[in-house]
Amino acid sequence: MSNWRSDVESALSVFVAVTELAGDLIRRDEIEVEFLDAPHRPPSRLPVGKMAIYGFCRNDEWLKIGKAGPKSQARFTTHHYGVNSLSTLATSLVADPRFADVADFDPLQPGAWIRQSTNRLNLLLPVERGPEMLSLLEAFLHVRFKPRYEGFASQRIGAGGQIA
Repeated sequence: MSNWRSDVESALSVFVAVTELAGDLIRRDEIEVEFLDAPHRPPSRLPVGKMAIYGFCRNDEWLKIGKAGPKSQARFTTHHYGVNSLSTLATSLVADPRFADVADFDPLQPGAWIRQSTNRLNLLLPVERGPEMLSLLEAFLHVRFKPRYEGFASQRIGAGGQIA
């Protein structure tokens, strides 16, 4: 397994350079990092004055990377552990036929498996950095880590550069 923590730190160093190239430098110390090893406990709240990128990683694969603005408490804390929406990690896992073969996965309790079996990453940014910076960081991490359950991640590029 790759070291997910060092992969994230490396990605953040590159991201700082990207923001400089974009003309809106963010300092590395403006990004608070929380590494929650499996088994993990979901955060109880999004801190006041913060917005976040969160991610779920198992072994060397990123499953989901998303963002939560300052008014998105549920998305940051509980949303992805339940099947209450089509866009949750839990719903994606239940719908994935590959998880039928995962011995400790119970499709009736996907949130328990997520807490027990995935590492969680939280990146907290000051709201003053704005939604554009949050979206840039999310997009950068999607490109860098290619999480399984993002819309484009399952698409394959065919001959001639066409999405298959």
